[in-house]
Amino acid sequence: MPGCFITRLLHAVGINKIKGAAINTNYEKIIQDYLSKFYDNLPPHPEMALSARREGNHFYFQAFGEKCCLKPGVISLSGKPAVGPKGLIISLYANHAKPEPILLEPLKAFKDFPNSMPYQGAFTANSERLLTPYVAAIKKQQIHIQKQYNNIDIEAGQTRHEGDFSFLLYPLPKIALLYIFYLPDEEFPASATCLFSSNALHFMPLDGIADTAEHTSRKIIQLIDK
Repeated sequence: MPGCFITRLLHAVGINKIKGAAINTNYEKIIQDYLSKFYDNLPPHPEMALSARREGNHFYFQAFGEKCCLKPGVISLSGKPAVGPKGLIISLYANHAKPEPILLEPLKAFKDFPNSMPYQGAFTANSERLLTPYVAAIKKQQIHIQKQYNNIDIEAGQTRHEGDFSFLLYPLPKIALLYIFYLPDEEFPASATCLFSSNALHFMPLDGIADTAEHTSRKIIQLIDK
């Protein structure tokens, strides 16, 4: 199901009840509109703002665990056009690009962001509780998940020690998510918590970062199923 930001956009263009190809077509239109705004108003040193490699008017970076290319009119993930929710989120990230660096600490819970209360229930259900049936499987494959998602040598990456286990993922170059997991025991069920890099809101509006976390959680499940 579409997340917070995406649902708001679909309502805005009057297609919240349309399914299938029609929704993809409207995603694509919105993505192209955001890309046009980005290229019409390129920030100074856009490669620094996006934290990307630039080749002409193409920008390359890692997004949602895949190689992303942003160019006029098209966003691609792993070489295929991203015309769905992830492409929409990436186009939103481009339009909020700023030259300042990501600030990881202090990590923030979603509820700590201003005006987050209307989204809290959806965030908890779609980004945290979604993972609880998979906690044991995630633990077994946590190194694989980090290597595939962040495209780094995990031994050279950041290690965390919160909860029973935890790890950092970067769905977008300047937005980091810390996932903290607890395994089930005799008293408590499994749990998952998702925290955000401190200045995530500088690079994405509130409902957009909620969707970013949701699609990251779904990607984790995809990776343990492979």
